[in-house]
Amino acid sequence: MNSIHNPALNDLSSSERRRLQMADIARLAGVSTSTVSRALNRSPLVNEETRVRIEELAKSLNYSINVGAQNLRLKQNKTVAVVVPYDNAKRQHLSDPFFLSILGSLADALTDRGYDMLLSRVDAEQLDSAAQIVDTGRAIGVILIGQWRHHDQLNQMAARRVPIVVWGAQLPQQLYVTVGSDNIAGGFLATEHLLLEGRRNIAFFGDVLLPEVAHRFEGYKRALSKYGVDFNQSLVVPAAFIEEGGRLAVLELCKRKQQFDGLFACSDLLAMTAINTFRELHYAVPQDIAVVGYDDIELARYFHPPLTTVRQPIAAAGQALVDALLLLAEDKSVSPQLLTTQLMCRASSQSLAG
Repeated sequence: MNSIHNPALNDLSSSERRRLQMADIARLAGVSTSTVSRALNRSPLVNEETRVRIEELAKSLNYSINVGAQNLRLKQNKTVAVVVPYDNAKRQHLSDPFFLSILGSLADALTDRGYDMLLSRVDAEQLDSAAQIVDTGRAIGVILIGQWRHHDQLNQMAARRVPIVVWGAQLPQQLYVTVGSDNIAGGFLATEHLLLEGRRNIAFFGDVLLPEVAHRFEGYKRALSKYGVDFNQSLVVPAAFIEEGGRLAVLELCKRKQQFDGLFACSDLLAMTAINTFRELHYAVPQDIAVVGYDDIELARYFHPPLTTVRQPIAAAGQALVDALLLLAEDKSVSPQLLTTQLMCRASSQSLAG
């Protein structure tokens, strides 16, 4: 698990590589290799200033002691970190129904395997800070909920051999492991359903700068193309996954004075707040506007009207994320996984054909 990226080290045993790597750090820090070892294991015998200097050197050399993986082998550490990033500007809350669903699924999967869950949050602009939880030995690895906009930082953590699995989309030149649902297929299913219901001016609500939403947007455009409907950029409205996101997006859409008869919202929460706002503005759902959400949270079927949505397999996702992380923590090879999405047809979208 411990590797400085140097081809000359490839022919050496792991113990020989470790000694050479520690010797490099010791030479640069001006200390003994035993001090380096103690510092990276956060021994109280090393003062804070020296420890910080050694940790920074180790990080700059792409060296990770990965205490968590060592402890796993010794059966001493039974904790997995689940990290939910936040956008400093918008602060999507942990009370978001999708977060609660996937956290519950992860908690169940970890409990079934005899592990504890350490829940943490990091700034979405500093995803690499999640690695500190592993480097300090508090957890054997990290399950990160969402890629946000820093694919590069996730690749850097993977290059450092930090055991990390990300709930998200598969992207080009990806070094880290992802588990995610098929968002392109999900976006296609949602939009195709609206088209088959006779809708032709279909709005799209979501932040296409986020990888998963970008894939749903791709599915949306593919469905329009398949059914011969021209893409209209004016029907695409940026919307954050926050409580007011759907309301603000509806108001922006109305301000543009574009004709619309359907909506694909990239989360159920966006869809629900949009429907409530449509109602306030005297639009009837589904008669005037057919609406499809995304996720199939528990509340979707009890909403008024019951929400048509794309189901993400949350229970299967929790199992797959945990299994992948435990394999990575044992230094085993793991491939990305793409889970199937499913359209759940309910009353919010069925008025013309159903």
